[in-house]
Amino acid sequence: MKHLKKLALCLLLSHGALSQAAVSVSGDVLKPVSVAYTPGMRLLDVISQASPNPESYWLAAAWLHQPEMEKQTRLKVGVLFDLKMLQRGALLNNKEALAAATARLYEEVNQLSVTGRKVANLDPIALEVGFARNYLLSDGDRVIYPARSRTVTVLGAVEQRCVLPYQAMQEVRDYLDNCPRLKVAENDFLWLIRPDGTYKQVAIAAWNREDGVHAVAGSTILVPLRNDNADLPTPDLNEQLAQFLATQPLAEVAP
Repeated sequence: MKHLKKLALCLLLSHGALSQAAVSVSGDVLKPVSVAYTPGMRLLDVISQASPNPESYWLAAAWLHQPEMEKQTRLKVGVLFDLKMLQRGALLNNKEALAAATARLYEEVNQLSVTGRKVANLDPIALEVGFARNYLLSDGDRVIYPARSRTVTVLGAVEQRCVLPYQAMQEVRDYLDNCPRLKVAENDFLWLIRPDGTYKQVAIAAWNREDGVHAVAGSTILVPLRNDNADLPTPDLNEQLAQFLATQPLAEVAP
């Protein structure tokens, strides 16, 4: 199994090893730019040339940073490996519902790209006044300013992926009222993935309920799979899945 995991990692790394030639800024900007990389180049050097729209969704802007690619490739391989192991274990234990949900989630994750996203404040004003936030770039980096979102996505152990209208100040758990969970879903927690690339576990059961947690527009809610079988040891699967989902930027243009 370890051999297969290493092989999958090598394939993904080789696929993403193409030579990069520039640093770019795209999305909701006045002038998309692609400029030749020079050592010492910083975020503001290219962002200022693109002139992001002052009314664009700066909260969800994404910096895709080349040095993060290998680590996130390993993360994706680990998530896929654990999902496959959970699926096979569920089949061996005649847990067809868990196997089916795991297989579907495997396909969803497998189709996602490794982005290299690094959490950063990409508000041009904040970068200008705070030098510590104006990080050094690497060759091949991309900065994306996405279109403003008006939805919240729910996925994971649900009957089907849901894209729901964003409701200001609505508790994150209340979005599940319009996206039915599967019987194999974890009932005590969910994972909130914010559009700025951060994520957190949120308690939602009657005994541990965490109030005052809201999903901003563009958030993703991951309903975790429940695995209470000690013979299927994947304790970190749901957290690592949330971590990988947090690397996915919003669309550059409105869908």
